[in-house]
Amino acid sequence: MTARNFPIRRGTLAALGLMLGLILPAAGFAQISPEAAGTAAVAPARTADPSLFKDLGGLPVIERVVSDFVAAMLADERIKHTFAGTNLQRLDKMLVEQFCQISGGGCAYTGDPMKEVHQGLKLTNAHFNALVEDLQLAMDKNGIPSHTQNRLLALLAPMQRDTVTR
Repeated sequence: MTARNFPIRRGTLAALGLMLGLILPAAGFAQISPEAAGTAAVAPARTADPSLFKDLGGLPVIERVVSDFVAAMLADERIKHTFAGTNLQRLDKMLVEQFCQISGGGCAYTGDPMKEVHQGLKLTNAHFNALVEDLQLAMDKNGIPSHTQNRLLALLAPMQRDTVTR
């Protein structure tokens, strides 16, 4: 896969700004320290009102988007190496749960905290941006309007701080 020129969509610059960490960190999927909580726990993710889940097309469309997203990531020369050894069935399941929960669909994310999952991968902003491009392609393929895409991206963007390590 090669770099492409993507049209600037309404709200895309704001979403990209969020993804580059130009906002305050959010609590999404961060682990609470055992000292602070007494036990290890996962903080609840920031979620949208249920209208985003509905606007995305509900669970069936989220499942198709995730399937197309995972396929795009695995075909993307810029990032496919980061998925070597990954349990792809689990990745698919965790992404569906995460997107469903964060969009207000009532699902519960049962995966590990983002910081823990991505620890040691030495991911850069270029990796993160490639991943976002692949997600946008998957959402485009499934007919999700750009303004709805931007709403989801704005909720996912704070995870950049927990995934990019260099």
